[in-house]
Amino acid sequence: MGKLDSILIVGCGNMGGAMLRGWLAAGADPGRFTVVDPFLATVPDGVTLLRDLPQDTFDAILLGVKPQAFTEVAAALAPRVGSSTLILSILAGIELASLAQALPQACGWVRIMPNLAAALGKSPMALAGQGAGPAVQATVNALLAPLGQPEWIDEAQFDLATALVGSGPAFVYRFIDALAAGGTALGFAPDQAQRLALAMVEGAAQLASHSPHGPADLARMVASPGGTTEAGLKVLDADQAFERLVAATLQAARDRGAELAALAVTTKQP
Repeated sequence: MGKLDSILIVGCGNMGGAMLRGWLAAGADPGRFTVVDPFLATVPDGVTLLRDLPQDTFDAILLGVKPQAFTEVAAALAPRVGSSTLILSILAGIELASLAQALPQACGWVRIMPNLAAALGKSPMALAGQGAGPAVQATVNALLAPLGQPEWIDEAQFDLATALVGSGPAFVYRFIDALAAGGTALGFAPDQAQRLALAMVEGAAQLASHSPHGPADLARMVASPGGTTEAGLKVLDADQAFERLVAATLQAARDRGAELAALAVTTKQP
């Protein structure tokens, strides 16, 4: 499967918009993209914005509508899907089997779980596919690489990927906020504490992504025996409370994802 020269984005909200901005920021030709969205006011220069579905066929169709609108949108799309069209979906809860059943003419179906950092080229992306052999995977990887790091997983892990990749940034933001609040409680001005906490987390994440050492090793390298870092880590590590809190957070998000997926399946039933 070759390059995807024409991409139709159906529904371009926060996530679809972030992906589009990421592609354009990486130098993609805006003429490759056609957006269908009845509510979007504008799109970047060179991108085509339509209110209704065009009659043309496309190399790839990215589904970004609300999951509850999937059945109606898929029915309208079906006549426009060719045998060489690849279906890409960022719809929560809509499984590959449902995509393939609603749009059977396509050459393959791929679920994508990105996050808003796609706009900066910094999003992890969990991928699961049906009809996605090595050639399709290579094509999808090339398409998504400007947005961050693609990672193929089994679809059974998609709810966990949603918790870690999709919801994960919110958990990190809460931790940054907690660091800033702690600094404020101990004497910093609130704006100063927030600037310091944010800059520290940004630098630490950049270092971790470029280091040959894992995060646990990096933490040990920062912590001198009997020093300040070790004193703070002892609080985090006591009774594995921090580790258990994070695991419980991810589990709650994963389980809610499974509930929403089941609801989506029920909603689609006639």
